Amino acid sequence: MTHIGAPLDRIDGPQKVCGMARYTAEFTVPRMAHAVMVQSTVANGRIREIGSSDVEKMPGVIAVLTYRNAMKLPQGGKAAVQPPQGRVLSLLQDDLVHYNGQPVAVVVAETFEQAIAGADALRIQYERTPALLRVRDAMASAHSPGTVLDMPADTQRGDAARAMASAVYRTNAVYLTPMEHHNPLEPHATLAFWEGSRLVLHDSTQYVAGVQKTVARTFGIPIGQVQVRNLFVGGGFGGKGSAWSHVVLAAMAARHAGRPVRLVLQRPQMFGPVGGRPLTEQTVSLGCDRDGQLLAIEHHVIANTSVIEDWTEASAVVTRMLYACANVATSHRLIKLNVGTPTFQRAPGEATGSFALESAIDELAVAAGIDPLEMRLRNYAERDPERNLPFSSKSLRECYRLGAERFGWARRSPRPASMRQGRWLVGMGMGTATRPAKRSPAAARVQLFPDGTALVQSSTEDLGTGTYTVMTQIAADVLGYAPAQVRFELGNTDFPEAPISAGSMTVESVGSAVHACCLQARHRLVELACSDRLSPLCGTNRSDLKVEDGWLRHADGKRMEPAAAVIARSPGHRIEAEGKSAAGAETKRHSMHSFGAVFTEVHIDPELGLIRVPRVVGAYGVGRVMNAKTAHSQLMGGIVWGISQALFEDSVLDMRDGRFVNANLAEYHIPVNADIGEIEVLFVPEEDTQVNALGAKGIGEVGMTGVAGALANAVFHATGKRIRSLPITLDKVLGAVKM
Repeated sequence: MTHIGAPLDRIDGPQKVCGMARYTAEFTVPRMAHAVMVQSTVANGRIREIGSSDVEKMPGVIAVLTYRNAMKLPQGGKAAVQPPQGRVLSLLQDDLVHYNGQPVAVVVAETFEQAIAGADALRIQYERTPALLRVRDAMASAHSPGTVLDMPADTQRGDAARAMASAVYRTNAVYLTPMEHHNPLEPHATLAFWEGSRLVLHDSTQYVAGVQKTVARTFGIPIGQVQVRNLFVGGGFGGKGSAWSHVVLAAMAARHAGRPVRLVLQRPQMFGPVGGRPLTEQTVSLGCDRDGQLLAIEHHVIANTSVIEDWTEASAVVTRMLYACANVATSHRLIKLNVGTPTFQRAPGEATGSFALESAIDELAVAAGIDPLEMRLRNYAERDPERNLPFSSKSLRECYRLGAERFGWARRSPRPASMRQGRWLVGMGMGTATRPAKRSPAAARVQLFPDGTALVQSSTEDLGTGTYTVMTQIAADVLGYAPAQVRFELGNTDFPEAPISAGSMTVESVGSAVHACCLQARHRLVELACSDRLSPLCGTNRSDLKVEDGWLRHADGKRMEPAAAVIARSPGHRIEAEGKSAAGAETKRHSMHSFGAVFTEVHIDPELGLIRVPRVVGAYGVGRVMNAKTAHSQLMGGIVWGISQALFEDSVLDMRDGRFVNANLAEYHIPVNADIGEIEVLFVPEEDTQVNALGAKGIGEVGMTGVAGALANAVFHATGKRIRSLPITLDKVLGAVKM
């Protein structure tokens, strides 16, 4: 293989740079109308009156859908597909309101502006009921979800309480993370139109097959009567992994209006009805002996869900496997709040859980008088302590070494608040990154044509992660073609089914399917050449042939023929193959994870509490890298998001009415270029023959994990003040620094 790993430029780059890449909201069809979703303004209660008659008379307004006139659906809009792809949707089936921002009406008009005017003019009166919005008020609803990611919600290994009592050094603290929302540049959008009984959807989604299944079952129609298309996604981060209410509402509006309807969420509508990261309250207790060896770990998580369904942030799962410890207890509890149902958000569970765990490990290191890096090395897990399995590969020790060396960790003064640069306090902190390496069943199809080109198709998506490019590289290498000879198509339910593009598993899943189908096609190509009497390669041994840049070449270096010529003489004048991939027994023999080590430096103004992050170094062992350029971008983006989580992001809920008060990009703070200093991403070469045929592990999310903990640790090192609630803002730092 020669193309895998190369820093190939993005295949879709020119389309995006030139404005030719068409996103969902840019598609139009004849007679298309525009829809605007109307949201509730109360957090709990029922609709008493909707004044829709006046709105229906407004210029351009085609229809106003409410619970009074919306089509009745099978199951009343309940989850038609099991979570996480399936949700309890709000589809105008009754007058009940469960959270502020719940869809309660849809206005359809000739133009977007007319639909906006109609939505603004719609007057709704509510009968209010007291809402649960504060964590303490909702504690009575605390309950176990039973399972978390198909694992027990609670686990017990050894006797953590007894071991804790014998520990020489102990820490116990509560770590808080707030609600957060995804806010990709492209908002959620759906274009729906019916062709008789067939429904066509253009949808900004991470899972076209999931949307197809959910919508079909919600309407009670055969899956084959729904087609979903999606060529480009302007960011998803987990939020576009489910078919939310607006998708079905757009289809309902199209059927009601008898014409195509496009519904695009406005920025404030991204807060609530399409999920977000829930808040967490995590209690972490650690105990170690005199040498820093962990004796006991307890990690107990409380997170919010909605009142209409359960969704669990798996924050304690990372604690079960990251460090060697014989006595570990973890638990997850959910509390019900009158907010929209949470969902996956980049590195769900690990992002929040690693903040608490990595902060706690740092606190224990301080208590024991041990260097934080040394503390982690003394508790290095050579095999998965939870599953008692060897890792398929683990280069974390080398990540620690390489990252520390490049960062200059040896120059760190062990005493907090002892390092300065001019008037700035300087802090250095570190954290461990990890994320499971997963794959789900996937399929792909390849066709080889007599013009020397190849077409590969799968119903996966490109979220901006480089799927078009990486799949092209995989196909080109396996086929023996040049990347320019390969076209990869995605985002259509007419193609072989791929799993959700989430969980950092697209390359592992779809890439393995592409590898499988292309391998079949190459074998057929070689067989054709060997049996074709008109080919100069006829009668040769198959093992003596190889395919390079679209040419079949014999080992003698003399005989060769273009693949195109062989295909042109074949029956049907093409070669077609479909391949499938799924995890097998290897998942029971090995534990599979990506790992990394993150080192951060912060500068803090002692008078103003300002925090700057001039430098981050991350070293990662992520299996075989498919594209050096896009992999670097993925990990860098993860680090940036980790900085955002640590220092900026916070969805602020108004406790009076349950509305998010910063539901826009002006007040929902995220980093800008000026907030990001130097980021260095390092790859530790890693061979993994167990995880999949490509040896690839996920990289989309591991880059975010560990960063918030590393920054919190750096803030402590700079100031001597331990901040245990995110985001770490200047008001929390101000007055706490040592002058």
